[in-house]
Amino acid sequence: MSGEDLYDSEHINFLEDLWGDGYLSPGGGDEVARVLTGVDLTGKNVLDIGSGSGAIAVALVRDHGAARVTGIDVEDPVVAAARGRAEAAGLSDKVTIQKVTPGPMPFDEGTFDVVFSKDSIIHIPDKAAMAAEAFRVLKPGGQFAASDWLMSHDGEPSPEMAHYIKMEALDFAMASPDRYRTAMENAGFTEVELVNRNPWYAEVAAAELEELSGNRDYWVSRHDPTFIDHQIEIWQAMLPCLQKGEHCPHHIRGRKPT
Repeated sequence: MSGEDLYDSEHINFLEDLWGDGYLSPGGGDEVARVLTGVDLTGKNVLDIGSGSGAIAVALVRDHGAARVTGIDVEDPVVAAARGRAEAAGLSDKVTIQKVTPGPMPFDEGTFDVVFSKDSIIHIPDKAAMAAEAFRVLKPGGQFAASDWLMSHDGEPSPEMAHYIKMEALDFAMASPDRYRTAMENAGFTEVELVNRNPWYAEVAAAELEELSGNRDYWVSRHDPTFIDHQIEIWQAMLPCLQKGEHCPHHIRGRKPT
C-alpha cells in the first residue's frame, strides 16, 4: 500500500460500517438504483469509474443485470478489496477490477454501453477531460450515469466550505452544476440531466452525525477513538454546508448520440 493512499483500511472499514458493506459513499444500493433512473443495464457492458471496495460493481451485475462490469480505481487497498468482493460473490468472470493511473482511460473508443460512477469523480479536477473520456469510451447511443458531490457555485468556496474540504483531506475537487453541464455538453453528450440531491443528503447527514456523536461508545469500540472524534468533527463541519445548500450532491446523466 502506498503511503499516499487516501482510502486506507481504516477509512474503508469505517465507511463500510457507516454506509454498508462494500459502500464508500452514502445511500447504498438504493441510491445506486436512483442514479440509474432511466438507464437499463440488462445485458450491457459497463464501466464503473472509482469502483471503491466493490459492492457497486457486484450490484450492477447481480441486481441490475449488467453482462459485464469493469471497475477502475487508482489505489491498491480499494482495488484489492473490490477484487476480493467480486470473487466472494462468485462474479469474477463478470466483474473485472483494474488499477489505473489518473489521466486518459486505458480503453478503446466505443468500448462500453454505460459509464457509471458513484461519488468518485469528485477526485478528478478536470471535469471537461473526464466528460470527454467518458464520451470517448462509450458506444454510440451509450449512457453516462453518475452521482458526485458538487458545490453550488463556481469560484472559491465559502470559509465554511473551505474548512469542511480541508477537514476531509481527501483531495476533493468540487465543481458546480453549471460547470458539469458545460463539460458534458461540450464533450458531446445530449439529454444532459442534473438532479440535486442536497435535500436528501442534508437529512441523511444529520442522522449520521447524530449516530456518530450519540453512539460514540459503540463507534470507538470498533474504531480508533481519535479517528472517530475526527470523523465527528468532519460531519460537524459538513452539515452547515449542506444545510445552506453550498454542498449539493447531484445525479448527472447524459447520452452519446447514435
